[in-house]
Amino acid sequence: MAERPVRPVYTTMGKFDVTKHALVPKHSKLSEKERKELFEKYAIELPNLPRVGKNDPAIVHLDVKEGDIIKISRKSPTAGETAFYRRVGA
Repeated sequence: MAERPVRPVYTTMGKFDVTKHALVPKHSKLSEKERKELFEKYAIELPNLPRVGKNDPAIVHLDVKEGDIIKISRKSPTAGETAFYRRVGA
């Protein structure tokens, strides 16, 4: 599935692409294989994950639907890179 173009957020100062902001970590949609591996590795199910809204500015360009899983990769000075997972909700 192809990614949609990034939709800019309109503010009183004009257009702003949140995915380019230094404080917004990388967001990516998990494939079915990655999703299965995540559930097996952590022995969890979809309802165990915290939610993120499908209209969140950081993920709207990923063409997500409810039930998809988003991987958030954050850089840390002490831990290197860490991954957080969210399920897409309403």
